[in-house]
Amino acid sequence: MDFRTTVERAQRLKQLHAEYRPLVLPTVWDVWSARTAVDAGFPALTVGSHPLADSRGADDHEGQTFEEVLAAVRRIIAAVDVPVSVDLESGYGQQPADLIAGLTEAGGVGLNVEDTVHSDGGRMRTTQEHASYIAGLRAAADDAGVPVWINGRTDLFQNADDASAALDEAIERLLAMERSGADSVYPVSIQDDDELLAAVTGAVAVPVNTTAHPVKHDLERFRRLGVRRITYGPLLQFAMTDAMKDVLAPWAP
Repeated sequence: MDFRTTVERAQRLKQLHAEYRPLVLPTVWDVWSARTAVDAGFPALTVGSHPLADSRGADDHEGQTFEEVLAAVRRIIAAVDVPVSVDLESGYGQQPADLIAGLTEAGGVGLNVEDTVHSDGGRMRTTQEHASYIAGLRAAADDAGVPVWINGRTDLFQNADDASAALDEAIERLLAMERSGADSVYPVSIQDDDELLAAVTGAVAVPVNTTAHPVKHDLERFRRLGVRRITYGPLLQFAMTDAMKDVLAPWAP
């Protein structure tokens, strides 16, 4: 994709985050699912690491190389005329400048980056370490001249025995990501907890991203709680798997 188109799509993704509250970004995994979501009327998309890996017979948690992921998402991005963000897990062991260069060369204009380092035994980055990585991404995007939308993810709630007990540390981490240049923040695994969602959305100035199930969750509830960005993670693919089984089952031998 040419540089001018990439910049225009990045600018459009930023504009969409301001226009929609919340902005719903269907999480897709191949050309077919991307085109289907665009045909349904969505103005931007995300590519999820889990559904992408499943569609390619690979493991999530960086079971593919960065080059393999780029090869797959390049086809998806080229097949649609809307901005596409890409879940890049914890960065595939790449330096921030290399991650931004690969993403933007493929035409991607947004990314998720999480604090669980799969290339290093699944350890969690410290608050400062993750913030510094995001700051590196922000600086690299600025140097490249592409306003890449950075969605900073934390797995603190997901990994805690008691999610409520992790709230203060999680907010500290989200604020550190915001100060380091994250355009939105993504505390995973609290989509069903009104109290935690409200606490997080009230603590940060940037949009808060939550995972949602396209059938089981209520969009208006997320709006009331202050959520400003919604992605599906693997849940859209799971919902479609359930629907496909229902269609196929009556004719199964």
